[in-house]
Formats: sequence, structure tokens, C-alpha cells
Amino acid sequence: MEVILREDIEKVGSRGTIVKVADGYARNFLLPKRLAVPASDANKKIVEQEREAHLRREAKAKGESEDLAKLMSNVTVTFRQRVGENNQLFGSVTAKDIADALEAQKYHVERRRIHLEEPIRTLGEHKVTLRLHRDVATEITVIVEPEQ
Repeated sequence: MEVILREDIEKVGSRGTIVKVADGYARNFLLPKRLAVPASDANKKIVEQEREAHLRREAKAKGESEDLAKLMSNVTVTFRQRVGENNQLFGSVTAKDIADALEAQKYHVERRRIHLEEPIRTLGEHKVTLRLHRDVATEITVIVEPEQ
């Protein structure tokens, strides 16, 4: 059965493409979940309009993310944490802590956009990557100092 995809589906195809799939897969999964529509001339026009609207929204979101990345390129966030012997931190600095600190500086970044391999557990200066959009990333500096 030929269908037009309304969303990107891994190992099947991308939004707006016409793909040939098994009848059962189309009837039991793609069509009920509105991930695809049957390939007809009327549906082709509708899906093309949806694709254009999606591209406009995506371009707007990417432009806003690029502007935010330019503003945030020189941002520094400082945390004062309690330390024990050998300057070992009690606790750690997490993505949520960084998001809250950025919010205090009037930058709204979702916690899931802050890319930390693991929470920061050492003193000093750390570079943290922010994935603001699929194609837009920037780095901020996070400084962890001992509490006086």
C-alpha cells in the first residue's frame, strides 16, 4: 500500500514522502495513529501544505535559537558549593541547577537542552554545551567555587 508520511518515521521515511509499506502496517499502525494518509491526489495537496507550514515553523524556531545562541555565547554562571577535605564537593551541579541559574539571568533554557555527560562534581571552570535546536548549539562557562 502506498501512503504519504505525515511525520518522520525511522527506517520508513521522512515527512511528506510517498512510501510503499505492507498493508497491515499501514492499516493497523500508520493510519490509526495519523502518522500517514493514503496516497491520493487530494491527500498529496494537503500533506504538501502541512509540510510547508512545518518548514516555516522550523525555520522560525531555528532563527530564534541562533539569536539566543549569539546572546549566550559569553554567559558565565557561578555556583558556590560547600566543600570538604581536598576540595571535594558535597553534592554536585546538575542540569537543573544550571537551568535555574540561567533563568535568574533572564535566559529561558529547558533543562533537557543542557548537555552534561554527568553532574559537575569538581571545583573550577567547566564548559557546558546547550543544544538550543537540532542544528544550533552554544557553550557557556560554569564556574564552581568553594563556599566561604
